[in-house]
Order: sequence, then C-alpha cells, then structure tokens
Amino acid sequence: MDKGTRDGHQDQGTAVAGGSVSVGVSRGVATISFGHPKGNSLPGALLQHLAATIESVGRDAEARVLVLRSEGTGPFCAGASFDELVSIADPDEGERFFSGFAAVILAMIRTPQFVLVRVHGKTAGGGIGIAAAGDYTFAVRSAAAKLSELAVGIGPFVVGPVISRRIGMGPFMAMSVDADWRDAAWCESHGLYARLFDDATAMDAAIDALSATLAASNPEAMRLMKGVAWQGTEEWQSLLAERARMSGTLVLSEFTRNAIAKFRAK
Repeated sequence: MDKGTRDGHQDQGTAVAGGSVSVGVSRGVATISFGHPKGNSLPGALLQHLAATIESVGRDAEARVLVLRSEGTGPFCAGASFDELVSIADPDEGERFFSGFAAVILAMIRTPQFVLVRVHGKTAGGGIGIAAAGDYTFAVRSAAAKLSELAVGIGPFVVGPVISRRIGMGPFMAMSVDADWRDAAWCESHGLYARLFDDATAMDAAIDALSATLAASNPEAMRLMKGVAWQGTEEWQSLLAERARMSGTLVLSEFTRNAIAKFRAK
C-alpha cells in the first residue's frame, strides 16, 4: 500500500510504549499504522497516541479518507496489553487504561472522514472494537476474531457498544459468552467485515481502489453519511467512561489476576 510523501506530508513514525504509530497522507488518503512487537497489542500510551493521531488527521483538510492498519504479517491486534493489565494498581489507573480503547473508538466514529480498516490477521478483544468502529472493514480469510475478555475475568464492556451496534446484540453476546474464535466468513456474514480476500495483496489492491474513489468524492456528502451512520452515539463518551470504570475495577480482582497469569502461561 502506498504510504508515500506526496501532498507535502512526510510519513512520520513515533515510538510509543514499546510500539509505534505512524501516519502519512498521499493523494487525499491518510494512512495510520500502529504496531507493537507483542502481537500488535495495545498499551495505554499507544492507545492514547493512536486516538490523538486519528483526531489530528480528522482536522486535516487534505486527508479526505482514512485507512487504519497495523504492522507486520501476524495478528492484526491482540487486544489489551497483558503486561500493562497485570501492572494496574488501583481502580483509577484501571479506568485510565481502558479509557484508551474508548478514546480510539470515539475518535474513529467522530472523525468526519470515512475510516477504512485493514485486518490482515487474527484479532481479539479491543482489536475487534477497532474493526467494528471502521466505516468499512476489509479482512483476509484468515482473520478470525475472538472476544477473550470473559476468559481472563473481565468482559468486553468498553468495546461492547460498537461491536453490538455493528453485528447485533445476539452475535455479540454469543462471542462474549463462549469466547471462541469466529472465522472470517462468520464475521463477514454478521457485518463485522465488509469484504474478504484470499491474501493481503488482493486486499491492498481493493483498499487502494476504494480509498482513491473516496478521496475524489464529495467530502461533505461523506461527512453527512457518516453522521447518519453513527447517529445515536452522542452519549457514548459518558457510556464508555462508565464501562471503563467497570473493567478498571474488575481487572484488580484476584480472580482476574489469576486468570491473566494462566492465559499468559499458555
């Protein structure tokens, strides 16, 4: 995928919490990429930086469509950073951590541009929230998805509203309760993914084609369409803050500490 330096915007990369966030704008298409060596997991500082980057790009008049992707060829996103989860010392710290996922989701749905999400591999937990917050999400056929929160003693509280809105409450509850992997075909049939591809090369060609078309489309029409699509989410800032407090408290329980330790040992 072209992440060049046309339009006068240099590609920039910033190291954050052992990972990175980079952004480049080329021919009206802004590409934001996040990465972390542990399965593209998301520490709190990386989440906050990613949200701030999306918000910043949203204010850039030269960025007419946004593509959100992660680095490497492994998982798209392993969800929350387990290293950080086990280091949380009090409810306020827990709330701040989970508020990072809320910040990313809110930035994605409130930026005026369409957000195209590129899912190149398996995704879990918060990564599913990112896929669901996209206005159009591409995925390869190996991109299975799993809501693993209950398995580690918490629940998909912060990402729940955006996932249930995307796929429906029934499928969301099924994913949440059994914590099993769903294959990409299941995800497409329930609306989490808009299109599936045999490999990343074919997916990237389709992303390039659609993003180029959207970059040449009427920005005001797209802004209004996006507003209609996310109508009813106006109170999500307070809702997701409440959900972050729920997760931030649960993560301190002995049950959750033990469950995370067993999960990490696998």
